[in-house]
Amino acid sequence: MSFVIQTSREGLRFDVLVKPRASRTAVLGVEGERLAVALAAAPVEGAANEALRRLLAEFFELSRQNVAIVSGEKSRRKRVELRGIAESALRARLASI
Repeated sequence: MSFVIQTSREGLRFDVLVKPRASRTAVLGVEGERLAVALAAAPVEGAANEALRRLLAEFFELSRQNVAIVSGEKSRRKRVELRGIAESALRARLASI
């Protein structure tokens, strides 16, 4: 299987597998159809979701306003949407991991 990116009216959507309470916050790489990330934040009161938005914004060089969690806010499996980035730029950034 390969990493799946869907195009929406607003931007690019893909699935993320979050590993909360990790020793560090980092993009781990692509695992099957999902992007795997480790978050030091605990999944309490939205802290992990906000940490995920910050991490993806920094990793893809976007503002936090251009990163949205569109589903799975209370799950380890989330769907995110990035606005303001081309698919080729997203894949190139992922290839740098």
